[in-house]
Amino acid sequence: MIPLSGDLGDTKGVVKEKIGSFGTTRGTSTLKRGFAHMLKNGVVMDVTTVEQAQIAEDAGAVAVMVLDKLPSDVRKAGGVARTASIRIIQEIMDSVTIPVMAKCRIGHVYEAMVLQETNVDMIDESEVLTPADENRHIWKWDFTSPFVNGARNLGEALRRIEEGAAMIRTKGEPGTGNVAEAVIHIKNVNTELRRIKSIYDAGDEQDLISVARELKVSYSVVEQTASLGRLPVVNFAAGGISTPADAAYLMTLGCDGVFVGSGIFKADDAKERAQAIVLATTFWEDPDKVKEAQKMIDERQSMLGLDTKNLELRMQERGSTA
Repeated sequence: MIPLSGDLGDTKGVVKEKIGSFGTTRGTSTLKRGFAHMLKNGVVMDVTTVEQAQIAEDAGAVAVMVLDKLPSDVRKAGGVARTASIRIIQEIMDSVTIPVMAKCRIGHVYEAMVLQETNVDMIDESEVLTPADENRHIWKWDFTSPFVNGARNLGEALRRIEEGAAMIRTKGEPGTGNVAEAVIHIKNVNTELRRIKSIYDAGDEQDLISVARELKVSYSVVEQTASLGRLPVVNFAAGGISTPADAAYLMTLGCDGVFVGSGIFKADDAKERAQAIVLATTFWEDPDKVKEAQKMIDERQSMLGLDTKNLELRMQERGSTA
């Protein structure tokens, strides 16, 4: 069963059409969240070119995320980071058979509308790009396309789900090659999930109402999440993953898959690293397989990485937390 907490049945994003004698309905929560479920236990790779997208597909990625610049380059370039060139997105869509995602700026409704018209498979309202609205995220129920959003804790995740996100990714700190923040974020979510699960199991409805007020979301979303003991949508890890062991470790913490970008294509062994991270994500429960994946890469060819404690720009903090 795909949980549908926070579902809004009568929205602009649900489109009913006739194809010959058959009726179809697009944009429902079942379809949006179902697409995310199909990606579970896989790797989504950030790409900027057709060549990178083909490397990702050949390595076994379940999808690619198209950007104008990889997160590490966005960090170095500064200025304003916007959605990728539509021409590049279309070229990549024509060159691979796996799903193609693309990023829009937080709150930028029209970038999202353009991406929907481009027929990307999922839209990432991403803090990697420069936020267009520091106070509000996009109301995603108005879109037929599914959205993925970042979160650092349970409150952020549930607020994005209530806005219509069909998938969550823990933010980490993009473009650093340092997995520490991604680990912190999934552990934050797990700790808060255990807390509300224990309240639910104790039958303390009043305390659960207090939690809903604290998290600034509806009681129904909190109740269903607590009953499940996990987020009601698929949750991938992201930000700083650069080795097979990084990916496997995050899977052991309860993630459904991983997003990787700079960690692959800023390394000197991108093809081998892409294959190794897919292998480790798929067989994360088998340390021997992860060891073999780790042997496929050379640490001397990894991206140098950054100390997340001394960053001038912390992408995870961009955009509204409300």
